[in-house]
Amino acid sequence: MEHIRNFCIIAHIDHGKSTLADRLLEYTNTISKRDLQAQVLDDMDLERERGITIKSHAIQMEYTQDGKKYILNLIDTPGHVDFSYEVSRSIAACEGALLIVDAAQGIQAQTISNLYLAMENDLLIIPVLNKIDLPSAEPETVKDQIVDLVGCEREEIIAASGKTGIGVYDILRAIVDRIPPPKGDVTAPLKALIFDSVFNSFRGIIAYFKVLDGEIKTNDHVKFLATGMEYKADEVGILKLEKSPRSVVKAGDVGYIISGIKEAREVKVGDTLTHVARPCADSIAGFEDVKPMVFAGIYPVDTDEYEELRTSIEKLQLNDASLVFEPESSAALGFGFRCGFLGLLHMEIIQERLEREFDMTVITTVPNVSYYAYLTNGEEFEVNNPSDFPDPSKLDRIEEPYIKATIITKSEFIGSVMTLCIGKRGQIVNQSYLTTDRVEIIFNMPMAEIVLISTINSNLFRKDMLHSITTRLDTGRVI
Repeated sequence: MEHIRNFCIIAHIDHGKSTLADRLLEYTNTISKRDLQAQVLDDMDLERERGITIKSHAIQMEYTQDGKKYILNLIDTPGHVDFSYEVSRSIAACEGALLIVDAAQGIQAQTISNLYLAMENDLLIIPVLNKIDLPSAEPETVKDQIVDLVGCEREEIIAASGKTGIGVYDILRAIVDRIPPPKGDVTAPLKALIFDSVFNSFRGIIAYFKVLDGEIKTNDHVKFLATGMEYKADEVGILKLEKSPRSVVKAGDVGYIISGIKEAREVKVGDTLTHVARPCADSIAGFEDVKPMVFAGIYPVDTDEYEELRTSIEKLQLNDASLVFEPESSAALGFGFRCGFLGLLHMEIIQERLEREFDMTVITTVPNVSYYAYLTNGEEFEVNNPSDFPDPSKLDRIEEPYIKATIITKSEFIGSVMTLCIGKRGQIVNQSYLTTDRVEIIFNMPMAEIVLISTINSNLFRKDMLHSITTRLDTGRVI
């Protein structure tokens, strides 16, 4: 394990994560010149069309430094706030993180949000100043911002360019020298963390895991602790550009298991994998349950396709654990599902994937939030649709979801942001300057207004202002 390094790449959207990952794969000879293309790890059509990363992607690289051979397990993560759950799952399987900052745009909202996630998990942070080859780059100014944010020395910041390859070897050396190797006992009972899973129509469900203790071999009799299900490990292996079977995967490694699982509910992200004959003493502390921010109904165009839609959403949930759903019915649309999403982009991507990957034509209702209604007789229930509201004569009170919104923007936009938030029933809690030109404003706001702001025409703001704003949301309930 001394020669294993597990790390992820975190950054704000469009700061060059995928391009830098391409260079790392190229410089470690993980991918041949013939197979090299832009966004190698983004294997979904939607990712290539939109130029964004939607899914985390794990891949193993081999790198030789000072005559020693190292195994580098890289997990490329999304940058958009709607896919932050993917980032949290990736971080749980790593010991270190490359924090990428655009030399032209500087530190932005998701940079800070992802950094907080990494620090909460005690990851070693390697700050990387990317895109230094751009004419608009301001490396010295942005270095000051990184020092203020991370608290590192200026000499620890690596200047690089994912496009030209500048500084890539410095990054590889820093990964080996700075990131600690994984800790674990190969002789202990098997304890592995399931951090992702995908559905394969030929081989069933493929679960991705990181081995914390022990080892897993082909044909081992294994058990998932949370579900209590037992299986035979038909195939285990590591994640190269393609899945690479191995006879054994040991502590510290990131790998996959194929065991003929057919039902989506039998695999839970955050579950612990162990042996049946020699189980581990306790399970690994899993991930926090995801908090959906936006709710919408998804209905099949043809009512006969209801069960097919259920199966499709279950398979999609395997690949995207942040999607939650429950059955519901509508007088106009018939039977469907009420789905919870992390944001409007997340909702749009799910609808697109249902159509492309499962050939399901669906109707999506207008996004909304849930309310709690209290009757005069003390009864309480959740209201998801206006038609479900009780008779006003029996109603005591209604509670609506509130959020604590942390808005990070440039100081020149403070007035516009405050005007918008206060106009949407927002109550200012705090305001503080992170740097000389970046300010953090904390508001308490109704969740319904956030959904409304997101769906209206964005011409209220300049594009660069929108690019600088995100919200770190903590949901609560307020009367």
